[in-house]
Amino acid sequence: MTGLGGRLWVAGLLAIAMGGLRAGHHPLAAQAVPPAMNVVVLIIDDIRWDSIGAAGNPVVRTPRIDQLAAGGVRFAEARVTTSICMVSRATLLTGQYMSRHGITAFGTPLTPEAFAATYPGVLRRAGYWTGHVGKYDVGRPRVDDYDVVRAYHGAHWMTDADGTRVHVTERNTRDALDFLRTRPAGRPFVLTVGFFAPHAEDNAKDQYLPQEWSRALYDGVTIPPPRHGDAAYQQALPPFLSADANEGRVRYHWRFDTPDRYQAYMTRYYRLISEVDRAIGRVVDELKTQGVYDRTLIVVIGDNGYFHGDRGLADKWYPYEASIRVPLIVHDPRLDAGRRGRVEQALALNIDVAPSVLAATGHPVPASMQGRDLAALYLGDRPVAWREEFFYEHPTITRRERIPSSQAVVRRDWKYVEWPEWDHRQLFDLRRDPEELRNLVDDPAHAADRIRLAAALARWRDDVRR
Repeated sequence: MTGLGGRLWVAGLLAIAMGGLRAGHHPLAAQAVPPAMNVVVLIIDDIRWDSIGAAGNPVVRTPRIDQLAAGGVRFAEARVTTSICMVSRATLLTGQYMSRHGITAFGTPLTPEAFAATYPGVLRRAGYWTGHVGKYDVGRPRVDDYDVVRAYHGAHWMTDADGTRVHVTERNTRDALDFLRTRPAGRPFVLTVGFFAPHAEDNAKDQYLPQEWSRALYDGVTIPPPRHGDAAYQQALPPFLSADANEGRVRYHWRFDTPDRYQAYMTRYYRLISEVDRAIGRVVDELKTQGVYDRTLIVVIGDNGYFHGDRGLADKWYPYEASIRVPLIVHDPRLDAGRRGRVEQALALNIDVAPSVLAATGHPVPASMQGRDLAALYLGDRPVAWREEFFYEHPTITRRERIPSSQAVVRRDWKYVEWPEWDHRQLFDLRRDPEELRNLVDDPAHAADRIRLAAALARWRDDVRR
């Protein structure tokens, strides 16, 4: 390799080496510099924070994800800044709020210039072998953005080139393993796996279509009713969310509106999660077989939360906790053995994934990224100042009656929400009302809180675009 490409390659390897030294890696005896940190980012679709065993769910079977949590860091208070697939996945790539990256509709790709500042874009220029398999959903990926790209989603069952029927999670797994087994030897790699499961197949009668082998995991199991399934929670919704035209209500009737339907659909939903869990285990096992597990950063995250019939709703979109809170687990080889299994309570966001990946690999974080390096929370010996609030935003999807736009300031103690198309506002005191049941926006006793948080929302709305 000569010319500019060669200089970029050398500069990238130097940056990788220096980053590894700063991170505290130990070089092998025969090497002058430590090996570069590899990266695997595993994105699970439509899985909320408590749909894994490690978060205390007594029903779902996720032993391999739980093992990663036991050997790494689980961020118990992780949230997304926009709870819909294409926006959240653009945020994961760019480390940016929706207002900055501008992906507000299905089918919209990042520009080449914007992609260059994503974590795979930066690492590819630095000499990493890059791959994406499975769900992409930020438009169609350009073939020259990655060394290997196999993008597909939308159906649980697919047809292989030889005509055999294959489940999308099995195909995700095969493609991920193929990337790992055929990558160039001695070259660092970054792989993103976009699992489609457990996202519903919206056009299918039964919505969730798992593989047969997972049936035995849930034989005889009864799924507890939704935590917020009482009628009071639906009655407390803004009227435009409880209306039959709202998409959350439409899909609730598809999936959860009778006890029998709820049991059947939630069981199949959990089976899909368990199938993803096994797939993640196979990827981890391959990393161990290749001897690179101990120098590979692994991030497991949901792209958004999910209503399990809570509040009479299905799917996501709205800034309630069930919709915006996600699982986030980091396996970081730099973590001392005594700190493994840590449960971190700081407010972690999906905008933090991209800068965390780049910092772990020793690369400068582009100024365009708005997240922070999560390792500051678990590698250092001293507490660090961290965010106490964040901005939530969601675009209108088709029309306001179906999925309206929303914006919010979310804090540990308060949440303030505006629905601009409906001129509606909500104020929740999360200390006294963590279930988000009592809207205090018109309560004179909380007028000062409303004014303060409305001003904060206005500042956020302006700041995130800069």
